[in-house]
Amino acid sequence: MTPAPALSPEALVAVLAAAAAAALLLPPVPRVPHPRDRRRALLAVPLLLPGAAVLLGTTPRAAALALLAGGAWWGGAALWRRRRAQAEADATSARVLETCEQLAGELGVGQPPGPALARVAATWPALDGVAASFRVGADVPAAWREVAARPGAADLRHLAAAWQVSHRTGQGLAEAVDRVAARLRAAQATRRVVRGELASARATARLVAGLPVLALLMGSGAGGDPLGFLLGHPVGLACLAGGLCFAGAGLWWIEALAADVDRAG
Repeated sequence: MTPAPALSPEALVAVLAAAAAAALLLPPVPRVPHPRDRRRALLAVPLLLPGAAVLLGTTPRAAALALLAGGAWWGGAALWRRRRAQAEADATSARVLETCEQLAGELGVGQPPGPALARVAATWPALDGVAASFRVGADVPAAWREVAARPGAADLRHLAAAWQVSHRTGQGLAEAVDRVAARLRAAQATRRVVRGELASARATARLVAGLPVLALLMGSGAGGDPLGFLLGHPVGLACLAGGLCFAGAGLWWIEALAADVDRAG
């Protein structure tokens, strides 16, 4: 049985680049953040670079390839974390609207504020502190504002203001919460329109970032060796580093502009 061929540095860097590109093209999946996630992400970079150096060797070319692979991986991970945080904030914003609608429905059918808050907190554990504040007679609007400090939950400040005004003036709490829910529904509809307009710009930016990979494949299929030039020549390494930097900066810029427009909407 013939032994399997060793993985060349060029093949290893190509695999890392393909994995990073695939991760950027996949949609982010919201999940519950873990307090050790940031620590693990920071430890991944210093562990990756020495490991790549061991795999590729100790020559200057190997060190440059290790730095490029580590930088590309770190940039892709940073973009992925940014997109995942935005997806989690969007999910929280949708949960805020559901909470306001559920609370307005509970109060609208004549439920007291305490049981209504308990039922809402049962569907969203982040509101346990609000329900507990009402039970012990603490400041409920302050508890709402504390939850509103979470990414994507800023609209709860309107609910806190409505609760406070209703408590001080004696105005019906059900009517005030229903008005807040109607306002949040209108704001959410506007955000959906803005996200739909931004989707094409984001898709175009990712497509443009992936075009160089297609050009490399076409060049290799036409009989050339663009990958060998990029990974085996100092000028090619410089071109590769510059291309990765420009592609990462462009993707980051598009995501930053989209996030600013989304917040303004």
